[in-house]
Amino acid sequence: MQVRAIAKDIGIPPRKMRLVTNAVKGLRVNEALAILQFLPQAGATPVSKVVASAAANAENNYNLNPDDLYILNIVADDSFRIKRVKPRSHGRAARILRRFCHVTVIVSDDPADAGR
Repeated sequence: MQVRAIAKDIGIPPRKMRLVTNAVKGLRVNEALAILQFLPQAGATPVSKVVASAAANAENNYNLNPDDLYILNIVADDSFRIKRVKPRSHGRAARILRRFCHVTVIVSDDPADAGR
């Protein structure tokens, strides 16, 4: 059975977040949480919270064993952008984009779900 959890509007750009999500894609939940604990990137903390939330959803809502779960899919999607203006020399201005992202985690206990 597939169970998901979503974290919205995380203040880290999706390009930087994908470095973290690609490191744990396809791993067991316990292994992924152990790896995320020691990753130096700032995105490791919110990703570990979402993975733990998906595992808790599977355990509490569907009575699945959390030791049997693995990450079927994990995606970092683009969210909104805060647009700002920074002054530059000679009266010019430069646009600053502050990017945000959504992280979606799908965990499963059945290896046959990978083909779906």
